[in-house]
Amino acid sequence: MAIKVLMFGWEFPPHISGGLGTACYGLTKGLALNGVDVTFVMPNASGDEDESYVKIVNGSGVEIDPHSSDFFLRSGQTSYIQVNSKLVPYVGLDDYYNVVNQIESGVFTKDDTGEKRKYVFSGKYGPNLMEEVNHYAVIAAEIAKNEDFDLIHAHDWLTYRAGIEAKRISGKPLVVHIHATEFDRSGENYNDIVYGMEKEGMMAADAVCAVSDLTRNIVINKYGIPAEKVFTLHNAVEPNDKVVERRKFVSEKIVTFLGRVTFQKGPDYFVETAKRVLDKDPNVRFVLAGDGDMMPHIIQRVAELGISDRFHFTGFLRGDDINKMFGMSDVYVMPSISEPFGISPLEAMRAKVPVVISKQSGVSEVLTHAIKVDFWDIDATADAIYGLLHYPALSKLFAEEGAAEVNNLKWEHVARKLVKIYEKTLQYE
Repeated sequence: MAIKVLMFGWEFPPHISGGLGTACYGLTKGLALNGVDVTFVMPNASGDEDESYVKIVNGSGVEIDPHSSDFFLRSGQTSYIQVNSKLVPYVGLDDYYNVVNQIESGVFTKDDTGEKRKYVFSGKYGPNLMEEVNHYAVIAAEIAKNEDFDLIHAHDWLTYRAGIEAKRISGKPLVVHIHATEFDRSGENYNDIVYGMEKEGMMAADAVCAVSDLTRNIVINKYGIPAEKVFTLHNAVEPNDKVVERRKFVSEKIVTFLGRVTFQKGPDYFVETAKRVLDKDPNVRFVLAGDGDMMPHIIQRVAELGISDRFHFTGFLRGDDINKMFGMSDVYVMPSISEPFGISPLEAMRAKVPVVISKQSGVSEVLTHAIKVDFWDIDATADAIYGLLHYPALSKLFAEEGAAEVNNLKWEHVARKLVKIYEKTLQYE
């Protein structure tokens, strides 16, 4: 009999802000191919999501009886402690959220009419994010009363309270998925509130899935979660139906950074490396594709180093624009300081672009045909880039073998491992 999973996520293709939604799609598709039935709940579905492999439930369409909804609704006003943190994994939005003493929207305030209400979520990462996270938990409790499922799966801290409520209502086991921790986003200057919500979800879970051994160690050592219930579940990449066309509009070689322009991603190391490479070969162009809170600093540093004429800033890219960028690139670089996994190198390799990645990334655990360096070793990174740009045989080797390697990293295989975790959690024989 097929396992039925009630899954909570914040986004799902085609409307995504980054790799989290992409990972959710790949995993649900992989689970379907392994005979698992998934009902995926998201705050605000648009109606054009691909439901070929999954049933989508729109949280904004769920009716709530105000008289029975008491979770986080003890009074007409809820105080949300100020959160200053890069809250969301794998997304292009890096604003700090100041969410203090928000007034409830009125949907769940005292009601004497007896009529059911709906809460309309934005499903975004805006200033009312914490309010939506808590309301999402209320929605989860209502859904858990009516859906038929064997197990609950919640993706990242935004949905942990929803998972906890669904478990409370149903008594079914809870699996939580760690795509990034507060330590990845903020280092040792982590936010206590976000850390507390992450730990709350992990402690309540019957099993915890981490996207790398790197992340698993953080979960065990920084959150105090028992090692026996924490499992490494590496990500994969969706096959690209479109062949990425190699098209260049300039004669120079192009080296690309694609990701959030935040401290975690190491864009400053990319700039310093670019200077080292350009000192040896001025006929190279560097592209920084992304956006984030470090952008003003990065632009200033590029100017200080006198390499502005060799540097291009594209802003945040998605969809076909990413493929176009890979089609122009000769080398892809991910110098992340702390990367739970890192899907973008897989996407680059899939497009036959050689990659240089930091050893401090989860994806380095699964790749053989990628050049791995310490994020802080600018000279080693520059040497790797220079070698790939100037030795065609080396570049061809990493391009061809890398693409073949990545094409074997399938979500179907990841899901097969996840099913075993489900079965263990359900205590199947």
